[in-house]
Amino acid sequence: MELDVYKEWLGIPDEQRPLDHYTLLRLVQFEDDLDKIRKNYKKLNAHVKKYASGEYSEQSQDLLNELAKAMLCLTDLDRKREYDESLGREFEDSGEVKRISLLNVLYRQKKLTKEQAKEVQEFAKKRGISMRDAVVQMKIADAEAATQAFAQELRISFVDLDEMIPDDDVLDQLPRNVVKRNSILPLFVDDDTLLVACSDDLPHELEEELRMRFSVPIRRVMATPRSINQGIAKYYAPGMRDEAVSGASTTATASSKKPRKVVSQLSEEERSQRKNMGYLFIMWALIGSILIGVFGLADQSAMIRYMPAFIVTPAVAFWVFKIYLK
Repeated sequence: MELDVYKEWLGIPDEQRPLDHYTLLRLVQFEDDLDKIRKNYKKLNAHVKKYASGEYSEQSQDLLNELAKAMLCLTDLDRKREYDESLGREFEDSGEVKRISLLNVLYRQKKLTKEQAKEVQEFAKKRGISMRDAVVQMKIADAEAATQAFAQELRISFVDLDEMIPDDDVLDQLPRNVVKRNSILPLFVDDDTLLVACSDDLPHELEEELRMRFSVPIRRVMATPRSINQGIAKYYAPGMRDEAVSGASTTATASSKKPRKVVSQLSEEERSQRKNMGYLFIMWALIGSILIGVFGLADQSAMIRYMPAFIVTPAVAFWVFKIYLK
């Protein structure tokens, strides 16, 4: 008989199906305590990992991914609200985004006093560093607690990368030089969105590059700088994933040629110039194909005259975004 991992490993009976994120993580419906959500996830993650090396390794990995996606949804405040509303929860407030500063988060957690908060602000201002770095340097909170508070300020999820196993297919699509230069780690695709672990904001140019490489929207999740560096060292060891997997099958003859720089290796000015050239290629493809249809196929029907525009323009656009701007 097929193993019922929900019943055998998580103790969820049949009558509690279909599962929602709260049932899966063994939480009460609409639990709002982020620490409780992370604690339950951490406990279940450790339990399911026990089966990762046995005959049920595939089922274990699938369930680990399911648990991670549930936790990431419930610890992202905006996504959680949308998810709760889809389950029938009604909120009294209007849904306006309410930001809570990192210092206020730590104050509510009783990890610092109001006096210490003022000291942190002065410390950060004098040294030109962030509040997160200031509380860590002043030893008011460790890096993990400070980063969790920072994630809560940004209303996004915090991840412990020791508990996450990135998707190899996702890792293969992003070269080592990109992750090292930007201190990021791609994780997996969840709900048609790529999750990227980072320790700070993603520059607009980098977000655009990731969106073009993976052809899906990007959502960042917060992790400590140290855990990201450790993840890069683990999954992008020297010699691994130096280029995207699409270039791995290049023949010996082709590899002897001087490689074309990818967009991520160019300066800001070169990137801008290449993007502008790409848009020009598309524009001239459209104009040129229309002119060919109007003057070269003047004696044909309207459908035939505009056929070159319908064929050539998409083909050029595909080449620009999939090859020229890579």
